[in-house]
Amino acid sequence: MGLLRSMKGDTGGLVLLAVLALVAILVPVLNLAVPADNPWHVSTFTVTLLGKYLTYALLALAVDLVWGYLGILSLGHGAFFALGGYAMGMYLMRQIGERGVYGHPVLPDFMVFLNYTELPWFWHGFDQFWFAALMVVLVPGLLAFVFGWLAFRSRVTGVYLSIITQALTYALMLAFFRNEMGFGGNNGLTDFKDILGFDLTARTTRVALFVISALMLAMAYLACRAIVTSRLGRVAVAIRDAEPRVRFIGYRVDRVKLALFTFSAMLAGIAGALYVPQVGIINPGEFAPLNSIELVIWVAIGGRATLYGAVIGAVLVNYGKTWFTGVFPEAWLFALGGLFVLVTLLLPKGIAGLAGQMRNLRRRRGEPTAPLPDTATEATP
Repeated sequence: MGLLRSMKGDTGGLVLLAVLALVAILVPVLNLAVPADNPWHVSTFTVTLLGKYLTYALLALAVDLVWGYLGILSLGHGAFFALGGYAMGMYLMRQIGERGVYGHPVLPDFMVFLNYTELPWFWHGFDQFWFAALMVVLVPGLLAFVFGWLAFRSRVTGVYLSIITQALTYALMLAFFRNEMGFGGNNGLTDFKDILGFDLTARTTRVALFVISALMLAMAYLACRAIVTSRLGRVAVAIRDAEPRVRFIGYRVDRVKLALFTFSAMLAGIAGALYVPQVGIINPGEFAPLNSIELVIWVAIGGRATLYGAVIGAVLVNYGKTWFTGVFPEAWLFALGGLFVLVTLLLPKGIAGLAGQMRNLRRRRGEPTAPLPDTATEATP
């Protein structure tokens, strides 16, 4: 009942969930059941590409939760995304390592190249999927908790908080580039073979990853929607609009921020974990501050504080990126910057707010204009 109440009046969200359900059914059918020479056939490459878009949409959803409803402009969510990806990548690398001669464990290729004699302690346990799945949410969540506890208790807000989050992801990028960190250096982790015993290159595995990405996006949307329509969500919006007043009436603002920021980081980690097996690589480039800035642009273009708008923005912008980088690769950044400027000027509420703006415009055009007062006949006070 609580879930149904949270979706009441959320037309955009209901449409999004319906589209996700349709796509999760239709795409596998068109890939597996339709012959490759049929014009309706969806290639495995396209399935993988769509799955990557869905992971980006999940990441954008996580950012919209804290930026749109809490007012925290995080420029470091790319770090949580990458940490979740590395946790999954470590599991996938350990699946390769289990294929040793005479049953002996084999170190990952980059460790052999760097003359490692034994597996580093922090790699232990990643041969088990349950442990890796736990680390996918625990590592980003713990980092977000520690960072948020220090920042929010110190009442760091606004642009200063944004700069600190960007510094965090930049520091992690520099750290992961170092070979001695034990994460593959600048090459990262790649050449994955299996996941849970299934061949990663098989069509059925690719389709399964796509469906799981769609399901996780739908579940994350429902969870975020339940949060923003709850008392916690209403307090979060009040903090966004008037933090000093909320603090004055007795709410623990730092605890609200910490709870939502940590949950958002966990969602970003799950997005990274789903991204890696579909793309086939994770490297320190995912920590680049530019990536975190770009995903904020996705949310702004789609529509901040709408949730479904963040999903729309992530999918549309990344589809545009795929097209532009294939046709005009040198023009992509200019196109992205121009699109952001145009949306900021013409669509301040993003694509999701376009319908409301058009409705308001029609309403204003249909209303009769109030006559101006006749100043010549008014009595002089």
